[in-house]
Amino acid sequence: MLRLFLRRFTKALLWFAGGSVVLVLIFRVVPPPGTALMVERKVESWFDGEPIDLQRTWQPWDQISDDLKVAVIAGEDQKFSEHWGFDFGAIQAAFAHNERGGSIRGASTLSQQVSKNLFLWSGRSWLRKGLEAWFTGLIEVLWPKQRILEVYLNSVEWDDGVFGAEAAARHHFGVGARSLSRQQASLLAAVLPNPRVWSASHPTNYVARRAGWIRQQMSQLGGDSYLVGLNDSRRAPWAQ
Repeated sequence: MLRLFLRRFTKALLWFAGGSVVLVLIFRVVPPPGTALMVERKVESWFDGEPIDLQRTWQPWDQISDDLKVAVIAGEDQKFSEHWGFDFGAIQAAFAHNERGGSIRGASTLSQQVSKNLFLWSGRSWLRKGLEAWFTGLIEVLWPKQRILEVYLNSVEWDDGVFGAEAAARHHFGVGARSLSRQQASLLAAVLPNPRVWSASHPTNYVARRAGWIRQQMSQLGGDSYLVGLNDSRRAPWAQ
């Protein structure tokens, strides 16, 4: 019985591993039709009895403001071009902060957020964390950095039911994602830690200050020129 269980369990793991690799390879070139987080939000609305209209329009890389790309990196993951999915320095700092008590601080990279939003459910279980690490490793190995950022910008939540840069730009500022100004881009990036509470179009003093800090960081990163080096020669040939 034990051998039979182990054999079936191993077979299931191999099928899962192979299937997830195929899925990640498909999404390297095909726009994901939706995300697990979008499904979760829809199911939540059914249980809450408050219908939600999900908004999302996929936009390719060159149809999204460069200011928004740099702003998101400046605000969320300044080592994005350097790491392979995990910022261990930030993880260690967050762990030390959380051990001292007070507000919980996260340390998720953009790659981890893509993995979680696209493939997984919300929560803090070890199972979900393990699956997040698996998918993060896959997309870092199989996707170029530009693709990771492109999928992130088309998948992240910017208000209740508002997903992706195009929907967010129109929802908050009445323009397309390509036409976002530097200030608008920084405001969108500023609310990402808590997009269902904070508003880019009606920022609190804290959000406005954070947006100003993000604009400073954008300049320090080199502005639009930062994007040129995303797919550098240090990455594996198949992920270029």
